[in-house]
Amino acid sequence: MINLTVYVFTLKEIVFMFIKLFAVRVLGNLLGLFQEFQQQRTRVFVAMFAVGFTVAFALTACSGGDKAAQQAPTLNSTTAPSGVVIRIGYQKAATVLYALKAKGELEKAFAASGATVTWSEFPAGPPMLEAVNAGSIDFGYTGEAPPIFAQAGDNPFVYVAYDPWGAKAEGIVVPQNSKILRLADLKGKKVAFAKGSNTNYLLVKALEKAGLQYSDIQPAFLTPADARVAFEGGNVDAWAIWDPYLAAVEKALTPRLLTDATGLAPNRGYFLAAKAFAEKNLEGLKTVLDEVKKVSDWAKNNSSEVAKLLSPVLGIDAAVLETAEKRREYDVLPLTDEVIKRQQEIADTFYRIKLIPKQINVKEAVWQGNK
Repeated sequence: MINLTVYVFTLKEIVFMFIKLFAVRVLGNLLGLFQEFQQQRTRVFVAMFAVGFTVAFALTACSGGDKAAQQAPTLNSTTAPSGVVIRIGYQKAATVLYALKAKGELEKAFAASGATVTWSEFPAGPPMLEAVNAGSIDFGYTGEAPPIFAQAGDNPFVYVAYDPWGAKAEGIVVPQNSKILRLADLKGKKVAFAKGSNTNYLLVKALEKAGLQYSDIQPAFLTPADARVAFEGGNVDAWAIWDPYLAAVEKALTPRLLTDATGLAPNRGYFLAAKAFAEKNLEGLKTVLDEVKKVSDWAKNNSSEVAKLLSPVLGIDAAVLETAEKRREYDVLPLTDEVIKRQQEIADTFYRIKLIPKQINVKEAVWQGNK
């Protein structure tokens, strides 16, 4: 009896132990799952924090240009305080600024003050002016059309000087065997050009001269590189282009020149600055213009050397570049009333054909410190 009682008790105990072990196992699994869940939450939180921090940092860097500009030291005299950065935008085909970069003269001019110079390359004028608008660069150079689009978009820049460049340095070409013999024959044809470029205006004025409207042609908005491919492949009927790309296609394909800009467009270049930079860094801007003028004078008298300098970076034969150099002009000049008037005519034309959304007053964007 005693043995039976002990046996029954032991069986209950065993059953109880199994139940206890099962409960502990289940609870242990649940605890493990909970811990894993917590770890996952932690990892997710850490990842989200890292991503959030990175995005916040990037946004601060990209869109906080104004704050950075406000906090950055400024040039208020010829002697720039240490830590100042002068940010230049340039295009490889823009001779003066590319030569200034290659020669390192601007860095030398600011070396004594401790200021430094940075260079950012752009494929064309419009994206360069977008960088001005974003607060990424302080100074740059474009053709006559991009600043008009920029001003119509309330971009805070100023014209600080102009480069005469010249009417022979741009033109409209057609293939040698084309049936297009005169400007009037462009009606209904596909014409390649860079939208918002100096040749955009040339094309408009050339069409008007022939009694046509801008709406009479099929515009093909292409960069110089893409337009060259389309022109060679017969995918466009004509091409409005500037030097040195004009000189290059003339040498390679011997197209027919329908017209250059003589009597149609001034074809000037403009040196531009961020408005805040021009207002806060008067002496610094004057130093930049002084060095630009020196290089411009050098380029004017050394077309062969300029061609050799640009040839490897543009991938264009030096002889072709020398041709382009010899038919253009160089100088760094303050904007006169006549220059402003002609630039206003371009702006009015672009508004009339609805290329810009509103009328602008060019004179309002002209810097008064270079008089």
